[in-house]
Amino acid sequence: MKEKWEKLPVFRKAMAIQELVGHIVKTVETSDIDFEKEIQSEMIKSNTQYMRENSMIIPAKIAGASGEDMLYDIKMENAAIIRKAARELITDAHGIQMHGFKEIEYLDLLRKEVDEFRVIFAEWVKTFDPWNYIIDRWGLFNPPGVSYDDHDPDDDLPFNPDDF
Repeated sequence: MKEKWEKLPVFRKAMAIQELVGHIVKTVETSDIDFEKEIQSEMIKSNTQYMRENSMIIPAKIAGASGEDMLYDIKMENAAIIRKAARELITDAHGIQMHGFKEIEYLDLLRKEVDEFRVIFAEWVKTFDPWNYIIDRWGLFNPPGVSYDDHDPDDDLPFNPDDF
């Protein structure tokens, strides 16, 4: 049985991007780029390594943020990591192109896929429940209207550890 998150359009698109990145990396590795220049070779290898890593981070973080009872700040933290990884895919694609990768139609396809992902991703983020939260004392991922220094009403609940 498939997990619920595996059926999400955002996850399916992320997996398609991961597969496309795998093909791009293989194509780069077998291309006619001059890998004899050590600096250029290292930069291209770094670009393709980061592309692989980022393409794997995206679906993993989607799965991690898709739990029904997952808190808002955790979901938003995962969303920020996903956004960063998707944007870095485009940056690394540009780096590969700058270093002589001539088959830019693959990179254009990646850009198109990431742009389509961006829209699906934004719609998915809208589904996050902002009322399922604890205060993020770091102040980064609180729901609208909640501040890092707000009083937490849970602090007023009586708690006696001897009751357990």
